[in-house]
Amino acid sequence: MRNGKMTRKNWEKLSLLMIPLAAVIVGLAVWGPEVLAQYRDKGILNQIQAQETQTGAEGYRYSLGSNEKVYILSKCLNNQILPESEQNAMTRNKLDYDNLTGIYAFVANKKDASGQDVEESAGIELANQGIRELKERGILPEGIQELSESSYSAVLYSAIDVPDPQNNVLVWKINLDTSLQNANKENRLLDAYVDADTGRIYEFYARTGIDSWDIVDADGIIAAWAEYMELGEPQKYENTNPLAENTPYFRKYTFSGMDKEDVVATVGYYEGINELYLKISR
Repeated sequence: MRNGKMTRKNWEKLSLLMIPLAAVIVGLAVWGPEVLAQYRDKGILNQIQAQETQTGAEGYRYSLGSNEKVYILSKCLNNQILPESEQNAMTRNKLDYDNLTGIYAFVANKKDASGQDVEESAGIELANQGIRELKERGILPEGIQELSESSYSAVLYSAIDVPDPQNNVLVWKINLDTSLQNANKENRLLDAYVDADTGRIYEFYARTGIDSWDIVDADGIIAAWAEYMELGEPQKYENTNPLAENTPYFRKYTFSGMDKEDVVATVGYYEGINELYLKISR
């Protein structure tokens, strides 16, 4: 019995000790996760955390090939509805008017590919870079002057494939300021489209010292431009309509584009004003 009484006393003591222990366990179960979460939040909130990704890159930007970019830009330029007089609108062939609508958009933009605001000076600088390279390759005559910010405007555009907007091209549209009275246009670039990433010139019109179509090597110009643009070898465009341009002096060529469609590029010349052009639009 003595041993039995001692066992009961020990059990009673043990029971008394377990009551506060149980209370501690219950308290931890109820409030412990919240306290732990608050503690962890103090080490995370309002702190800059750095974590290395598996690729080690800042991000991914869809990249188009040269032929794809030229194709998309040409489609966008051909789908523009440009300002015109009422008389011209009335005399336009209806089929041509219908062809101006499509699934490509050419939209003015104020930001570059990284989302940063850009100044006109960036477009002028890229255009000058392109002019220098075109002269080195014999595509533009050596006498063509570089651009000045006071005489030219530069507007950033996005050429977009609307159903698949990841297919887009950022380009600068460069224009000689037409408000300049009696401006000397000799040996000057008049208009151009310049890639905002690479500085390559897709299209240009320039007043030159060339006084005859006979001395324009259209085949040599288009071959050098194709190499410069990394488009592959040009093919001569067959069955060219002699009324396709506002001048009889031109040659058309084709390059592979997208979706089994070709891109047409034209080298042409306006006699009298000695204007040389290379374009991918109509």
